[in-house]
Formats: sequence, structure tokens, C-alpha cells
Amino acid sequence: MNDMSLFLRVILYAAVIWGALLWIGRKYTYFPTQGAANDRPSDAHAVIISTADGEKLSAWWFPSPGAKLATLYLHGNGGHLPIYVEHLAAVRSVPQSLLIIDYRGYGESTGSPSETGLYTDGQAAYDWLKQRGYPGERIVVQGWSLGSAVAVDVASRNRVGGLVLEAPLSSARAVAATILPVIGWTLPLGFDSLAKIPAIRSPLLVIHGDRDRVIQLGLGRDLYAAAQGPKEFLLVPGAGHEDLPFLAGARYQEALRRLYARVP
Repeated sequence: MNDMSLFLRVILYAAVIWGALLWIGRKYTYFPTQGAANDRPSDAHAVIISTADGEKLSAWWFPSPGAKLATLYLHGNGGHLPIYVEHLAAVRSVPQSLLIIDYRGYGESTGSPSETGLYTDGQAAYDWLKQRGYPGERIVVQGWSLGSAVAVDVASRNRVGGLVLEAPLSSARAVAATILPVIGWTLPLGFDSLAKIPAIRSPLLVIHGDRDRVIQLGLGRDLYAAAQGPKEFLLVPGAGHEDLPFLAGARYQEALRRLYARVP
């Protein structure tokens, strides 16, 4: 075998491995649970939200009579609405109305998830709140984990009163790089919040745990550093990826209240 043949074979193998890693990265970005959300809280209204591209999203609406603010809550990449009940209770302990959606392909929502699709879903939910009488400056967008990227996208394209990011990723590529330090940076996996957040001037709250093994603390700090508007970083010692509001305790609600006080 001559040197050129060996070189071409190495390039071919590398391309196959890279392509396989890209396929795996995209395939395992989403872990939806499908089916009916039977554990709906008694004060939640089941609603259906139509997207610009014709999908139907299952959602829960928690109206709070007299509330001046509405939160659009965007969950992570796994499960469906019922598994976020306890997390929502921590958010709702500070008075507000709240809307949470299941992305396309999750729960009873139609379609299949994709990066563009999730952004379209977030926009549809934001528009639904505006149609219910909440102006953009009275809508707080809050996202956890992968939902943080959807929240950043919504806030980058619309007027919002505030932005809350829990365990946020700076980009999917950066997350991949924490697993595969050399190859991860070459994978075009999207969800690039780092490129979008400098344009957002709304009040920002970032919440992250120092024991997060899914989305490392450094990624949340990178995103926070790139933000240009008024901002606060709440570090939760001992918290991993899924227990932020529970280990933060009262500090979680206090940080939300400070953000809400900044809303115009």
C-alpha cells in the first residue's frame, strides 16, 4: 500500500467516525416521553397551541388572577409535562401566571423535535401569551437545560421582560467538547446561545450548580459573561443538573423576585 492510499484510507475512516458521532449527537439530543399527560395539577388548564408550521403543542396554563407577569417555561430535552410538576411548583411559589409547553414530539404534541422546530415552538408559546393580553415586556422567559437555548432564541427575537436560564448550555458543540475534548468542537450541533445572548438587553438571571455533570458550570459562566444587560448569577453549591430549585431553597425564590422587580 503506497502512502497516498494509506492517507486516503485514514481520511475515509476519520470521516466515517466523525459522521457517526454527528449522527449520535443529533439523535440523542432529544429524549421525549410520548402520550397523555395524566398527572395534570388541579389548577392547570390544558391548552393546545398551534405553531406557524402547523404542529399542535400540548401545554399547561396556570393563570394567576391579577398577576402582572407571565412566565413562559421551557423544559429540558427529556420527558414530558408531568415530570416537571415539582420544578414548576418552585417557580410558581413567586406569584405570576405561567405557561409550559411540550415541544413537538413530546407528550401529546404532534411532529418530531429538531432545533428549528423547538425554536418555532417557543415562538408559538410566546405569541399565545401575547394573544392573552400579556405585552412582551411583561413576559419572563425561563428555560432549563436544553430549554435554556430555546429561551435565549425567543428572547433574542422578541421583546421580553426578563430571562431566566437554569443549568444553561452555551452551545451544543461546547457540551460535546466536554465529552470529546478534541472532536466535540468540530461537530455542528447547533443551539448556539453564546452567539445570540449579547444582543439581549433584558434582565438576566443564570442559575447553575457546581456539581452539574451534564452541562458543566463553566458553560453557564461563559454564557453569563457574554450577556450585556443587567444580570445576576446564582451559584448553587452542591447542586447537580436536576436539583437546582430544591438545593437552592429560598435563594431560588429570592433570585426570581429580584429579577421580577427589574421588569419594567
